[in-house]
Amino acid sequence: MKIECGVRAAGWIAALASLSIGTAWGQAWQPAKAAEFITSSDAGGSNDQVARAMQRILRDSKLMTSPIQVINRPGGNQTLAVIYLTQRAPDPHFLLLANPTVFTNNISGITPLGPADMTPVSLLLVEHTLITVKADSPIRSMRDLIDQLKKDPESLAVGIVSRGGPNHLALSQALKSAGVDAKRVKAAVFKTNAESMTALVGGHLHVVASSVSSAMSQVKAGNARPLAIAASQRLALLPDVPSLREQGIESWVSNWRGMLGPKGMTLAQVSYWEELFARMAGGDEWKKELETRGWDGHFMRSTEFSKYLEKEYAATRGIMIDMGIAK
Repeated sequence: MKIECGVRAAGWIAALASLSIGTAWGQAWQPAKAAEFITSSDAGGSNDQVARAMQRILRDSKLMTSPIQVINRPGGNQTLAVIYLTQRAPDPHFLLLANPTVFTNNISGITPLGPADMTPVSLLLVEHTLITVKADSPIRSMRDLIDQLKKDPESLAVGIVSRGGPNHLALSQALKSAGVDAKRVKAAVFKTNAESMTALVGGHLHVVASSVSSAMSQVKAGNARPLAIAASQRLALLPDVPSLREQGIESWVSNWRGMLGPKGMTLAQVSYWEELFARMAGGDEWKKELETRGWDGHFMRSTEFSKYLEKEYAATRGIMIDMGIAK
């Protein structure tokens, strides 16, 4: 596995190094037509929320004067969105708002496409996993959940959006660290986090592992109750919800959001986009959006983001091998 990961890492780093140098760094590149921010979720989904926040802030702040369209390509746990992007290479007007399923789909064998088939542009944020139960559930704490699953790992139905996705892995890693046989836990896969939350409130699920933003409407309405946040500390948005770590449970899976461009982008094109996103990330409107939605801002430029992807891929593959869901 180390050799394979090393070869893959060398390939991604080489891909960045070999970006066409036909356009020099000092030569400005500007979009010549409307840009498309591609998301793998339906309107209102977690990725869609990020993309539309970016669209609004870039437009209102006049950081970008060219039109931006948010294009929804749901299906296959991001596979259709990745195909849509890669088919448009090397056009730099198309960018994918990506999350870790670009790893997990590749590792599990769903698709041969992965980050090596795209150009890392910028890391934007990390959205943590929230573990939630119905408001009237007898499960009052994470310890209650663990104790129940230790007795019978198949006794509770857990809602997720993709098998091997970041929320599934975050919960599975937490359960495994607490002594639960995570492989035996019943996972019900839904198309969106919103659908799994609706099933939870309707009494069809016992637990949901989702993004924070996807759970907030049901939490605010009093229909769902969070047990824990998979983060190193509590979030300002949910100050009463303990982190897994403070409960003595480990889970470090990162549910990142970043922009990936098509393969074959030039250095000048990458430079334009990463500088644009750097300015957005440093602005007050973006910081306000992060705080309001419970997103953890974590900006990286292309080279640093590429190295980050290498480490995340290796760690994710290791977890999926342990769970028996890697190809």
